[in-house]
Amino acid sequence: MRIRFIMAALVVVSFVWSCKQEVEVKPQIQEEFVDLDADDFPYMLEQFADLKILRYQIPGWNDLTLKEQKLVYYLTQAGLSGRDIMWDQNYRHNLKIRKALESVYRNYEGDKSSEDWKAFELFLKRMWFSNGIHHHYSNDKMEPGFSPIYLTTLLEETETTLDQEAFDVLFNEADAKKVNKGKDVDNVLLSAVNFYGPNVTTQDVEVFYAKKESPDPDKPLSFGLNSQLVKENGELKERVYKSGGLYGEAIDEIVKWLELAKGVAENEAQGNALGLLIEYYKSGDLQTWDDYNVAWTAATEGNIDYINSFIEVYNDPVGYRGSYETIVQIKDFDMSKKMAVLSENAQWFEDNSPLIDEHKKENVVGVSYKTVIVAGEAGDASPSTPIGVNLPNSNWIRAAVGSKSVSLGNIIHAYNNSGSEGRLKEFVHDEEEFSLEKEHGQLGDKLHTALHEVIGHASGQINPGVGQTKETLKNYSSTLEEGRADLFGLYWLYDTKLQELGLVDDWEAVGKAAYDGYIRNGLMTQLIRLKLGDDVEQAHMRNRQWVSAWVFDKGQADNVIEKVTRDGKTYYNINDYPKLRELFGQLLRETQRIKSEGDFEACQALVEGYGVKVNQELHAEILERNKQFTSAPYSGFVNPVLDPETDDNGEITAIKVKHQASFANQMLNYSEKYGFLPGMN
Repeated sequence: MRIRFIMAALVVVSFVWSCKQEVEVKPQIQEEFVDLDADDFPYMLEQFADLKILRYQIPGWNDLTLKEQKLVYYLTQAGLSGRDIMWDQNYRHNLKIRKALESVYRNYEGDKSSEDWKAFELFLKRMWFSNGIHHHYSNDKMEPGFSPIYLTTLLEETETTLDQEAFDVLFNEADAKKVNKGKDVDNVLLSAVNFYGPNVTTQDVEVFYAKKESPDPDKPLSFGLNSQLVKENGELKERVYKSGGLYGEAIDEIVKWLELAKGVAENEAQGNALGLLIEYYKSGDLQTWDDYNVAWTAATEGNIDYINSFIEVYNDPVGYRGSYETIVQIKDFDMSKKMAVLSENAQWFEDNSPLIDEHKKENVVGVSYKTVIVAGEAGDASPSTPIGVNLPNSNWIRAAVGSKSVSLGNIIHAYNNSGSEGRLKEFVHDEEEFSLEKEHGQLGDKLHTALHEVIGHASGQINPGVGQTKETLKNYSSTLEEGRADLFGLYWLYDTKLQELGLVDDWEAVGKAAYDGYIRNGLMTQLIRLKLGDDVEQAHMRNRQWVSAWVFDKGQADNVIEKVTRDGKTYYNINDYPKLRELFGQLLRETQRIKSEGDFEACQALVEGYGVKVNQELHAEILERNKQFTSAPYSGFVNPVLDPETDDNGEITAIKVKHQASFANQMLNYSEKYGFLPGMN
């Protein structure tokens, strides 16, 4: 990314942020909520830069009992209470910058028609979307479209203060990449993410955790998951996320709402799991975290479920530390009944997979799958949200107890009903491919997500004596695991078994549509998300490229996938779907071998050889072809607002679902209601 160098002489005022500044708050939005037609629901809210902001509904809300609605409300409040943790985890200056820019946004009374103000507002919206100043997908620091002098003027006119280092970092080249997973560099030292002190190196991390030993080697603890590793006076130490520790102010609020949720739990198992989560937040003890995950995984009864805590490690360049994330879910009864069949047949898929026999699980335990309705998200799941989740991440818990897999049904529905056909028509090879996608693409995507989460992540086993993948495969562990799960799904998508189980009416058409879509995205359309000249950095995007590029390469002798050039445009046409399935199976077998044996060299060769570099000529062509479309490549969501009504005694009597008027309105509201952390933590 090219960022202008700014001479220090241009910035003559030193700013120091104060949380207690006396500034009258003037809301930008006069209308807080809007009435929307549920039958003709406007999913699209607004679009800016490379981002679309969507809405989603909560179907079936009024069918819940008041007690169930209270549980959902308390869990969403708990989730939002930790929102600022994610901002601080992403970058140490994020909260200071956000507080300052939001103060300007609320209080500036100058010219709001100028190009500078429009650039300021755009930058703030992009920052809100990414939970910080680094792009949510590329990890590059976002470049302001306004000058330091203009920002100085805004700060002065609104009596807002911002310290000099945080001010400067907006315009200089420091901390340019949030997560740097490049080859042959110090990934920790060169990553701006706030999981490590600025002077901590990759070697420091490896040495520190090499000394850690779990009480039970067969049940390894997730060392580093809930802490920041810093160096003080040359000595490494962990700052644990817990009540009374790092992020304690926000964690205390999370605990308050979780205790209310525990009081209206649907059953004893759910209540016990919530109790362990509360204990974990209070103590920060990783054994309690494992105890909680065992209890949470086993608590499968009830209509309400949730994800809450420090979970996914994608944002850690070496895969130790979990980002704060919450998703509150209501069971979708109809779809869950249809999809539970995958869970019931998980062992059949494992036994009949192309994995090496010793890498197969003899007993795939407790794989539960549900399609759920999202009622609220926060942290790393918002505004940009996943569409499917499989937890817990601990391999030993998956093997011994099982896992929970969910597909976020109303989120997928909102995605599918917010776009147009123009981009699809541009990149499909022919009318047959277009028709297959239109008729079967959505079902293929749903099934791939289900197979990925339920069967893919639950499949396979690590050889005895081989360490966890974050230790053996290091910075490639996340993309290897996501690609492996993708491949398991791809292998079974083109199989008569899906029709035998009653999941599809035409297994071949659904499989073809799914294969077409995956190859089209992996080799072409996902490139619209990158700037020309950039490498692929994001773990999921890497895995889609290395899977697609590998099968294209290995199938060239048989012309399995044909690269077609027509009228100066590139297309990829699958000539042999059965042979492509064989190639997916071969690569699945190899990726499981790499994981099972901890083969770092083979993993590095696979990812670096196929998943990182981009053909620049093709990339330039794709970007040029995409210019005609105004639809942004990335989407995220505002959450519905759960608004409680109370009686004279303060007891909740009803909870209404409302929709806020704008993205800015929700972001400002969240900062005001859930801004529990100081600018520097």
